[in-house]
Amino acid sequence: MSGIESISGVSSADLLKQKSKIEGSGTEDFAKALKSAINEVNELQEKGDKAVGDMASGQVKDLHQAALAIGKAETSMKLMLEIRNKALSAYKEIGRTQL
Repeated sequence: MSGIESISGVSSADLLKQKSKIEGSGTEDFAKALKSAINEVNELQEKGDKAVGDMASGQVKDLHQAALAIGKAETSMKLMLEIRNKALSAYKEIGRTQL
């Protein structure tokens, strides 16, 4: 019980400070994270395309590595599409919400 007694209350001033920090940087952080994720998917797609091109031209040195690159590109694209679908679904649901 000594742990519970040592917890102090939170003042409304502290909450307002935290709210301003969250509101100020939230959209920028989200935009940076989204851009970073899209760039990473793009890089994996480019590596997969290069691996397919190397396989088609016979220049592939390690077939296993090429197959892994193609698999990573496919998986990352599927994940990105599912995230997009969930975001669109949430956006539509918010649009249907009555205020």
